[in-house]
Parts: sequence; structure tokens; C-alpha cells
Amino acid sequence: MKTVKDVMTRGVEVIDPHSTLKQAAEKMRRFNVGPVPVCDGDKLVGMVTDRDIVVRGIAMGHDPNTSMVSSVMTEDVELIHHEASLDEAADMMKDRQIRRLLVVDDHQNLVGIVSLGDLSREASDTTAARILERLSEPSR
Repeated sequence: MKTVKDVMTRGVEVIDPHSTLKQAAEKMRRFNVGPVPVCDGDKLVGMVTDRDIVVRGIAMGHDPNTSMVSSVMTEDVELIHHEASLDEAADMMKDRQIRRLLVVDDHQNLVGIVSLGDLSREASDTTAARILERLSEPSR
């Protein structure tokens, strides 16, 4: 049976919480990604997305040249163990209506990220459809 570590993206780019919103946006552009895990040294402290920068940052008057990632990031992020099954990952995404999970090892170190796309390439059509159906429901 395949596990999350078999399908996850490894070598995920991270950003420091004291980086500016502009630096985060530049990293997102350079690597063509929307979400970037936020790490203080080796410790995972959150996630910042392009939407966070725009909605929580710029729209609220933050200066992207001086405001820090920590001011707009989400601290409470969903994690999954790298040995978890693909079904467990799919259920978490479905239940929490999210499209990606940060993947950690036994020591809670960030080892990758798994997305709905990663799962859909490996999961059965019914599993992928089940997740997509739930993600399409209005937020609670």
C-alpha cells in the first residue's frame, strides 16, 4: 500500500517568519507556488499563501516591503505523518476542506507537502471525486 511519502513533493521551499511579504511573493513567483511553509530554523511555525499576502496583508494596509510573513501567515496548519496512508490524507483533506497537507516525520520535521493533485494521480477515481465533491461545498 502506498503512503504519503510515496507521492509527496520533497525538498519544499520554506520561508522565515521574519521575511517580508515582498520576499515571500518573490519566492512564490520564482518557484511558481502559492503556499510556502514558514519555518523558524528547523521548526515549522505556519504557512503563508499568495492569498494571505493579498487579503490579510495588502488589503489590510500592510506594506509588503516592511511587513513580515508572521503578520499574515496561518499558524495552525494541518500536518500528516509521512507514513500515513493515502486514504488518511484524502480523508483529512475532505473533512477539513483543504487541498494540501504539510508532511512531517517522527520528529515533526517538515519532509514534504502532499496536494490533492498528488493524491488524485494515485487514488481511485471515486476517492478523488469524493474529495473534490467535499472541497466544492461552501465553507462551514
